Amino acid sequence: MKIVVIGGTGLIGSKTVERLRKRGHEVIAASPNSGVNTITGEGLAEAVAGAQVVLDLANSPSFEDRAVLEFFETSGRNLLAAEKVAGVKHHIALSVVGTERLQESGYFRGKLAQEKLIEASGIPYTIVHSTQFMEFLNGIAQSGTVGQTVRLSPAYVQPIASDDVADAMADVALSAPANATVEISGPERARLSELVGRYLKAMKDPRTVEADAEARYFGARLNDQSLVSDDNPRLGSITFEEWFAKSAQPR
Repeated sequence: MKIVVIGGTGLIGSKTVERLRKRGHEVIAASPNSGVNTITGEGLAEAVAGAQVVLDLANSPSFEDRAVLEFFETSGRNLLAAEKVAGVKHHIALSVVGTERLQESGYFRGKLAQEKLIEASGIPYTIVHSTQFMEFLNGIAQSGTVGQTVRLSPAYVQPIASDDVADAMADVALSAPANATVEISGPERARLSELVGRYLKAMKDPRTVEADAEARYFGARLNDQSLVSDDNPRLGSITFEEWFAKSAQPR
């Protein structure tokens, strides 16, 4: 089977490509660096020609409200139009658990616009809602940092390791379209402020974390349901401690 992975050189994309190739499939790792650009359309028709499955794992290079909306709308329209011409049988997109609940955030407004384009396209699809990746804990800490203090919401999160995400994406790619949204999540639930505090301590980072219920998460106020899945998610197996021991190095 020919499978195209948009964003195939990124964190999740590269791992998903590796898994699918090991299973014997022809996989195109598509990105601007490989001559495939979903914004300009460059190389898109050639990449998806003859493909049965397309995974969209690309992310916006900017988190600014207008830029992120334009990215997901333009990229989504161009990609879906090319797939329609090529006769693609299954479109898969990676999105975020809580997207519809976090519309205060420009980023999540962009993701919701992407999802609506997919649902209206007429192409069989599966949208995968994932909880936040453990690999993003440092970025989350940075987003709440002022001086040596990190202010973060104490709302619950259930982070998932990128290896578990890639396993799930590969399995979805080789399954029938759900024509629906499915959810994946990490195995453990924790409060965001506490988890980032554990991460920074393990990294020997001198910053301190303060729990602040009013602290914004990329523009959105959180509650205990915002970023967790209660919709029978597929659970990853890698715990925070296992991920940290394998993937993170103290400074």
